[in-house]
Amino acid sequence: MVLCQGGEAAAAPGTGGKELEVPLSREDGAATGQPRPCPASGMEAAGAEESRACGSCSGLSWPRCCEAPGAKKKPSCPGLGLFYTVLSAFLFSVSSLFLKKIEDVHSVEVSAIRCVFQMAFVLPGLIYYKTGFLGPKGKRIFLFFRGLLGSSAMILLYYAFQVMPLADATVITFSSPVFTSLLAWIFLKEKYSFWDLLFTLFTITGVILIARPPFLFGSTVTGIEGSYTDHLKGTIAAIASAVSAALTFVIIRKVGKSVHYFLSIWYYAVIGLIGCVIALFVMNEWRLPYCGKDRVFLILIGLLGLGGQIFLTKALQIEKAGPVSIMKTMDVVFAFILQILFLNHLPTWWTVGGALCVVASSSGTAIRKWRQSLKKAKENEI
Repeated sequence: MVLCQGGEAAAAPGTGGKELEVPLSREDGAATGQPRPCPASGMEAAGAEESRACGSCSGLSWPRCCEAPGAKKKPSCPGLGLFYTVLSAFLFSVSSLFLKKIEDVHSVEVSAIRCVFQMAFVLPGLIYYKTGFLGPKGKRIFLFFRGLLGSSAMILLYYAFQVMPLADATVITFSSPVFTSLLAWIFLKEKYSFWDLLFTLFTITGVILIARPPFLFGSTVTGIEGSYTDHLKGTIAAIASAVSAALTFVIIRKVGKSVHYFLSIWYYAVIGLIGCVIALFVMNEWRLPYCGKDRVFLILIGLLGLGGQIFLTKALQIEKAGPVSIMKTMDVVFAFILQILFLNHLPTWWTVGGALCVVASSSGTAIRKWRQSLKKAKENEI
């Protein structure tokens, strides 16, 4: 569930075309968070006083719900979901910019602080929706790996942001939808067509143009930050982050609607925080920033990341996953703009070419899956 960045629940767009899981409202079901369908007309038992909640409306008892004959659905604002997506992309990009501005704070420590903000947001939701803290017994192993892989994607992404240009890291991690299609074919036996293979090859080409290995581009590599060794480490971390996020999306699709969205984020935050604390203890890297400005940046990273996840979730609640995935390409646009304006780092033509390859592949994957879902929906109506 792109819902989210770096493998966040929210995760995140481009999960291969299927709708991402979004939090159910309080009235959408019982304490388990599962909606119950409205009964058909004439199916109510005589004299029954039971109030039956509808999973498609705001929780009004049938027959006053949206599925009842003659009921009018509340019209949504056209384009609001896409606006939420753009706003989410902007908040995530600004959060990444602040991460670049922080000095002498390890990416693992930044990730730990981000997890604390996630927990503070999710805990009231778990109590309100009465989902519990462990989840269904048969799903706990999936939730554990969802949290492990999601938090790993976040840590790797933050490391890539720190050691390589902002736009380069953003472009590479944006290849996650293509990896999702490949991994869904391997683990979920979903269809993997010639077009999917072509998009994967385009993505690999884009990553090569950004990494620019010396055996292909010569010993002199321009347009990078620091040494080429750090650039290569950042590239590997960004690729690993994209693959981890793709595995997270596959797990979320495997779990389906049997687990509440907040519970999925809770595992992500708790396991991420535990892992970060252990890693900081082993590396002896935990320390508060010496500068008050860096402390403000750390707080803003947590708040902006949380805000980006909220708006992305809202977008997926009112808009199809396909258009949201396509609009998420604004992540790359904002990354280029912020890098030029605030980091004074002009991207090379190699980076621009790589970005075009990756964005085209991710958008193509999203469009194909979107069209397939629409076609399947029409066939089901018939």
